[in-house]
Amino acid sequence: MEPLPPRAAHRATGVLVALRVGYAYNWFSVGPALPAIGATFSVGPAAWGVLVAVFLAGAGAMQLPAGLLARRYGPRRISLLGVALLSVAALGSAAAPSFSALLAARLLAGVGAGLFFSPAIGLVASLYPDGRRGVPVGIFSSAFSLGAALGILGSSLLVPAFGWPVALAAGGAALGVTTLLAVGTLPAAAGAPEPARPPPGIPAAFRLRAVWAVGVAFVGFEGATFAATQFVVPWGESVLGWSALLAGAVGMVFVLPSVAGGPVGGSFAERFHRPRTQFVVAAVAAGAVLAVLPYGGLLAAVGVGSVFAFAYGFVYAVMYVIPYTWAGLPRREVPLAIGLFNAVQLAGGAGISALFGWLVAVRGYAVAWPALGGMVVLTLGALAALPRGTPAAPGRRAAARAAPPPGPGP
Repeated sequence: MEPLPPRAAHRATGVLVALRVGYAYNWFSVGPALPAIGATFSVGPAAWGVLVAVFLAGAGAMQLPAGLLARRYGPRRISLLGVALLSVAALGSAAAPSFSALLAARLLAGVGAGLFFSPAIGLVASLYPDGRRGVPVGIFSSAFSLGAALGILGSSLLVPAFGWPVALAAGGAALGVTTLLAVGTLPAAAGAPEPARPPPGIPAAFRLRAVWAVGVAFVGFEGATFAATQFVVPWGESVLGWSALLAGAVGMVFVLPSVAGGPVGGSFAERFHRPRTQFVVAAVAAGAVLAVLPYGGLLAAVGVGSVFAFAYGFVYAVMYVIPYTWAGLPRREVPLAIGLFNAVQLAGGAGISALFGWLVAVRGYAVAWPALGGMVVLTLGALAALPRGTPAAPGRRAAARAAPPPGPGP
């Protein structure tokens, strides 16, 4: 699709950012509820890790189908279908009569999340011309952290007061209302299907080495991000003796600073075209601080969370901007490329989340946190397959330099 006029593009971006916030809330509202869920169904940390992992598994399994469906039917239709399914599944999670039923509902919620993300981020990028999409994509990417922070804090407050079913239902209901508003306000022209059907044969996204390199390199970071943000609240309560409110506030610190990291990363990606260096510096810093988390108290946890979250926002914004600079990748296949490397990351990240829960159960947090930081760094070796620079396709840099500066954000 052609980019929308600036005002319409900013309005559409605002709607999609609101969906992104609600989507992320429903990812992370489970974390503070884990001890209460465990008490209800008589399960411990190992089962908590499985509960966290099945959501990631569902989200990962749908990354490729989401990209393929968006390639054919348009990203608007598929992304709205995804958040609608996530909303329904979140409400179903609240009503689960058994732990097995809760696992099934969270798996379905992950499926909805997987259908939303890569089409939606491709949709945001398509609203803007070359050279002006880095900051909007960064804002959209980092809105995940705002929703995650609200999910952690909101659930930390709602669980003690009303119980974990209310905490999960609140997120599902809010996302459902936002989805209905988006259906009525997101322009049909935003993300309309391409007039011609995709050509037959293997999509170019499957053949690009860079896609696979990015996917494998951040398996550790994906798993660490989800495990850390889900487990930091119960860790603070059970090991350091924090109150539910204080633990929830620290949990927010593990996600909220990425709201700043996203726009910074998106801007760096467009300006400097050195993603491998940017990736390594940010991810190594994140892994290093995570490894020392069990050796400090409250102030150390705040510092660790701030660095970790900023680095996460930075890395993922770079990741979602650079596919638009890869020569040989058709624009209609960018959501598919993002879906492919997200699928790799989520599949591996689900296993790492489950492993972290197992380590907590058998060795404790003092071993589990450093191991998680090591996993972030370990998988970065795959970046050796990423070109040192990923310059824009011919003519794109010139167009970016000639473009006027971006206007105000949504």
